Amino acid sequence: MNDEEALGALSSMANKTRLAIVKVLVRAEPTGMTAGQIAAQIDAKPSLASFHLSNLSEAGLLTSTKEAREITYRVDLLGVGALVRYLLDDCCAGNPTVSSCCD
Repeated sequence: MNDEEALGALSSMANKTRLAIVKVLVRAEPTGMTAGQIAAQIDAKPSLASFHLSNLSEAGLLTSTKEAREITYRVDLLGVGALVRYLLDDCCAGNPTVSSCCD
């Protein structure tokens, strides 16, 4: 992950609704959820959820698969992991105190 990708992912998650979506989708792994299911879980309108899902997808934090008319969203665990790794290794220069949170 580079600086631009990290900034995009952090910017995307710096929103209450989008952070809630990521949390819901992490708990829904590995099956994922549709936009309607996500909207119900976070108490939002489906159109608002779709807007935020698009933002998170563009930031590389979600994946989606389409079957007929339904789109299933999943958190991209590798993308989220890459962001955490970037923060630990690049930003914090592998500082052992910061890295100890992940031991």
